[in-house]
Amino acid sequence: MKLISWNVNGLRAVLKKDFYASFNELDADWFCLQETKMQAGQAELDLPGYHQYFNYAERKGYSGTAILTKHEPLAVTYGIGVPEHDTEGRVITLEYPNFYLITVYTPNSGSELKRLDYRQDWDKAFLAYTQALAAKKPLVYCGDLNVAHQPIDLKNPTSNHHNAGFTDEERTDFTTQLAAGFTDTFRHFYPTQEEIYSWWSYRFGARARNAGWRIDYFVASNNFVPFIQDAAIHTEILGSDHCPVELTTTDLLGD
Repeated sequence: MKLISWNVNGLRAVLKKDFYASFNELDADWFCLQETKMQAGQAELDLPGYHQYFNYAERKGYSGTAILTKHEPLAVTYGIGVPEHDTEGRVITLEYPNFYLITVYTPNSGSELKRLDYRQDWDKAFLAYTQALAAKKPLVYCGDLNVAHQPIDLKNPTSNHHNAGFTDEERTDFTTQLAAGFTDTFRHFYPTQEEIYSWWSYRFGARARNAGWRIDYFVASNNFVPFIQDAAIHTEILGSDHCPVELTTTDLLGD
């Protein structure tokens, strides 16, 4: 089975580009989106055979997530049950008989790290949320986590040290998440692969120079790892400043 995660940086904008062509080419069982930047009714997706779930931010044109899936879940949850973290449309959880799937758009620490304290509060709350679910059944979450975990995960680690997404605090929080019983699935398969990224700034021709960051992930609870078969990053797909990332698995819906 195939799962795709993509920060589209504005769903209405990417719909005017090659979204449908990319969507059909990838042909995923689950297609998770982040940074949809829209409200209810602002766009209609013509996707026969897919169930569609959206979580909208209260603030217009900001944040937001979605999951498009061929497989109807047992239950859908929006947010993580913490009011201070649930106004920006950042999390959707689908429950299936054998596992949970979460799409997440982790808060950015912002210019001059103005939201770093909030980001760290979010990291703690999200870890508690995922741990509680993973104690019940296997779990995989995906999305733009706004952190490059190790120097191998970005082109210029030295000059970006202490910048949002590569602070010691954010990286340590992600290490803490993994140590709590989770696996970075791409590094599980490709622990030493260099110069493969999922986000490039629109400035300075960064994508053409491949001066990017790997900040989009599939993270699996360790009891989900036996299901995973491979991971990929689709650097060839355009339309956003991020590219889609992929996880392939065994049959997740079998008895």
